[in-house]
Parts: sequence; C-alpha cells; structure tokens
Amino acid sequence: MTSTSRAHPIIFIHGLWIHSSAWQPWLELFEHNGYRASAPGWPGDSPSVQETRANPDAMNDIGIADIVDHYARLIDPAAPQPIVIGHSFGGLIGQELLAAGHAAAAVAIDSAAIKGAKALPFAQLKSAFPVLSNPANRHRAVALTAKQFRYAFGNTLTDEESDALHANWSIPGAGRPLFEEAGANFSRHSAATVDTHVADRGPLLLTSGTEDHVVPLKVTQQVFDLYAKGPADTDFHVFDGRGHSLTIDNGWRDVADVALDWLDSKRF
Repeated sequence: MTSTSRAHPIIFIHGLWIHSSAWQPWLELFEHNGYRASAPGWPGDSPSVQETRANPDAMNDIGIADIVDHYARLIDPAAPQPIVIGHSFGGLIGQELLAAGHAAAAVAIDSAAIKGAKALPFAQLKSAFPVLSNPANRHRAVALTAKQFRYAFGNTLTDEESDALHANWSIPGAGRPLFEEAGANFSRHSAATVDTHVADRGPLLLTSGTEDHVVPLKVTQQVFDLYAKGPADTDFHVFDGRGHSLTIDNGWRDVADVALDWLDSKRF
C-alpha cells in the first residue's frame, strides 16, 4: 500500500512553555522526507524566543478556542488539508481541528487532556501548580523557572540538558488554557471538548511517554479509551522512559520517526 500523506502539508503546533522555533529539526526532517511543513506560533507569540519572553502580555487571556480559531484561519480551504502534528496543548488543538474537518490527519504527542479524561495524577497537578496556584494567572502568561521546567519537562534528562532546553526554547505560557483544561469536566460547554465519535475524519495517532509528568500515561490512556468507542481510525503509541520533553530533547528523532512511519502506513 502506497501512502498518500505527502500530498498534504504538515502544520506543527507547539504546546505551553515552548516556542514554535523548537520544531526546526522536525521541519528539516519532514521536508527531507517530501513534505511541505510549517510551524506557526500561537496567537500572541512573537517570532523569536527572546521577543516572546519580552512581550508576554500579548498572550493574556488567550484560550483554547482562540488558538483553534487561529490555526483554522491559517488553513487554505482551496489546498489539500494539512496533517497536524501537535505536542501537549498543540496535540489538543490538533484533535479539535481534525474533529472539525480542518485536517486530514493528526498526531497528538503527549497531548493535553480532552474533556472526559478524569484522571488527575499528582505529577500532573504538580506540573500545573505554577499556573493553577493563583487564580489571577487565568488572565496572564506565566513562565516556568528552570527548576519547575526540570520537573515538568526534563525529569528524564540530566539537569544540564534540561536547563539548556529551558534556556533555548522556554517561553511564558498563556494561563487560560490550563484553567480551561482543569475545569473541563465541570463545564457544559468546555473549550477542551472534542467529538471522539465523529466517523468522517482522518486518522489520529495519540502518543504518551511513560514518565511524562505534564500529561501522565494514565491520562492519555483514558483519552484513547474515549476514542476507542467511536468508529474512526485511532492509534496509540507509548514511548517507554520518555518525559514531556520528548519532542525537543536528545531523543526527538525517535519520536519523529514514529510519526513518519505512522503517516506512511495510512491512506487519506
């Protein structure tokens, strides 16, 4: 079976606390493999890490719906639908775009939880504590210290590698999406709602690192179980021993190769 995936452009979507420029090695790899690829930032992001750090107020009150709408507007309806590859909250955005018919396929790498996933492991709560501990953070962007980053992202890395990733790629993250995710199961019209039963959509790959603190394996397993009750094509891949830094750390290529191989196995 010959894959048709290369007829579709790739859109990479970052998650909280990581700038879109961290996708550069992925852009180069996917373009080398015949894809047209881009990594546009969230609304409020500046073109560089330093500029974004200097202007965090541009992300004040940016929520999940704003981010979804932002990427939906970037998609050319006259062109082939894109494949969306997202990490963390980028994975949630990718799932929403796929369910709404804006994308041909999606890869959600250690994705933020959708409404319906009810597990709240301690590691997840501790990772989100720098934001959720202060209700005022709902309306502003919050940066992680190097120590907080090591717990949330770099727990499987050396302190030196984690600190280098923090220095190179970390940016303040909009607080509102975390509050929306945390209250998703208590909100009738949650912005984190995804129709997991829609039949007429392209394939979806969910992944999880077994040591992820931000989105623990148990959470992603619950999300996969929600999709498993529906008729559409949904796959699940586990990265043993990997944490939330898996798209930017020294093992990023292993994750990218899984995404490439999965896309090669699909026709859409």
